[in-house]
Amino acid sequence: MTPDLWLAAAVGALVGAAVVALLGLRRRHRLTVAATLVPHRTRQLMSILQSGAVVVRRDRRSAFANSPAVALGIARLDGKLHSDVADLAEEAWRRDEPVEDEVAVQRGVLGSTSFVHVRVTPLDDELCLAVANDHTEARAAEQSRREFAVNVSHELKTPIGALSLLAETIEEGADDPVMVRKFAKKMRKEARRLTKLIQEIIEITRLQGGGSIAEHERLQLDGVVHEAIEAARLGADARDIRIVPDLKARPEIMGDRDLLVMALRNLIDNAVQYSDPGREVAVALGAKDGVASISVVDHGIGIDPKDQERIFERFYRADPARSRDTGGTGLGLSIVKHVALQHAGSVGLWSEQGVGSTFTLKLNVLQEG
Repeated sequence: MTPDLWLAAAVGALVGAAVVALLGLRRRHRLTVAATLVPHRTRQLMSILQSGAVVVRRDRRSAFANSPAVALGIARLDGKLHSDVADLAEEAWRRDEPVEDEVAVQRGVLGSTSFVHVRVTPLDDELCLAVANDHTEARAAEQSRREFAVNVSHELKTPIGALSLLAETIEEGADDPVMVRKFAKKMRKEARRLTKLIQEIIEITRLQGGGSIAEHERLQLDGVVHEAIEAARLGADARDIRIVPDLKARPEIMGDRDLLVMALRNLIDNAVQYSDPGREVAVALGAKDGVASISVVDHGIGIDPKDQERIFERFYRADPARSRDTGGTGLGLSIVKHVALQHAGSVGLWSEQGVGSTFTLKLNVLQEG
């Protein structure tokens, strides 16, 4: 190696060592500052909190941040703060009282936005304490409740309005027995639809409340499926559709029998409604690797790909006209999804237009021992 290369290598090594030393010094300085401003016992207490906790300095940096605060994205390990948290700290100092607000936090470059509730309290002229909790799920739940209330109001208007108009028509034509019978029949249809809608609203509200696994019992799943088939058979016979069971497996599960029968009947009813007269609906039960699968297969019109992602949403109808004509409420598949979730299971869909659809409910098989 030439002298020039030796010199360059030596200089490079010295610079590298200096950079490493500087970084180490900066880290030790931050630790020293943290130790000075935030006593060891206080840092220990903050570290066991489930909420995010940050001690904020006057220079808009953190003197100490616990792990949840870093995970929430309101503070970084290098001491940098989320700008909104720093702004809240300045406002708390200015007003000399606690302030709080909701902060939108981007989780990484590709991450979704989280909504974090932050409360900042001045400790003295130099330090503030910020406490943060993730409100993303609560915010989504509140939005969901508002949308549900709006949807329920809209859905109830249709049958109630129809009943009102039919009653007026009957009143005006009271002297015409044929017309009275005709519109009385329509009133019964709307009344049944209204009753079904109210029952399903009650069920989905109960399911969204979390239900109780205390109501779960040991069940023979083939018996549950058979009960659901028998409950759906009358409607299938009325449309000249044959339900074909294939219940070779006999897995046991822990579950709520009434909810599971309701969910499976909803799947079978849905298959019947969207099948042409004279066709078959197959219901198959299988079990593999600790998972029981109930598949409901129809050879109906199929579901448009653009509708498949939303098909389990409340009040969503892929074919609104057909759904209303058959008495559908738009809640049946949403109920199936919530029943599956309450049983730590899942529901999936395969569909092709002009070929048919297959809905599959998966549940955990009861493990012995």
